[in-house]
Amino acid sequence: MTNETCRTALAAAAIFLLFLVGWIFIPGLVLAVADISPWLGVVVAAVFVLAFPAIFWLRSRHNRKMRGDAD
Repeated sequence: MTNETCRTALAAAAIFLLFLVGWIFIPGLVLAVADISPWLGVVVAAVFVLAFPAIFWLRSRHNRKMRGDAD
């Protein structure tokens, strides 16, 4: 395993574990926010769900830019 693939695997594992812990707390957070507004609860849940692929997409864009590849 090269240094770059090891760093990539560690970053992906860290992001995955962060979101795994987040999945434990998101139901309580959404219910608490939904007491204020049901629509706000939906927005919080949607942002959390969409953030998972967005972080990997942003990381891949950053890595491509650092290597000099075109979009």
